[in-house]
Amino acid sequence: MRHKRFDGMDCPTARTLDQVGEWWSLLIVRDALHGLTRFDEFQQSLGISPNSLTRRLTELCDAGLLERRRYSERPPRDSYHLTARGRDLQPVVEALAAWGRKHVTRKKGNVRLRDAETGAEADPVLTDRNSGKPITPDTFTYAATRTAHPVKRDRLPPA
Repeated sequence: MRHKRFDGMDCPTARTLDQVGEWWSLLIVRDALHGLTRFDEFQQSLGISPNSLTRRLTELCDAGLLERRRYSERPPRDSYHLTARGRDLQPVVEALAAWGRKHVTRKKGNVRLRDAETGAEADPVLTDRNSGKPITPDTFTYAATRTAHPVKRDRLPPA
């Protein structure tokens, strides 16, 4: 259940949460990254009620993260596939999973991201595309643009 919308904010984090912040949504995206496409597959994997799943799939399609493809006319059945926009969430999902394996489940989990050529398990890190450097609190800092909230402009150096 949504309590607030962030349409009026310029913050990319807040606006993104409007589209994928509900926990079922990110879990559906995760399952789609794992290759699931059909309603019953998502329902079995997640243990979500049919009504909730229908609502979430509709919202993800409306947000342009999934697309419906009809695979049966009688009875009418659709599959759900990630769009390029939806696939762009993979680093977010993998970062959450990596953090969870480290701090919550103590390396447990049923699915791992592996190198397609070598089979080696991936250890995702956030890196700067321009420099290739890992992004850590020691290597990068935040800076506030002129449109940032005053409390952040007071705290952070200017961009």
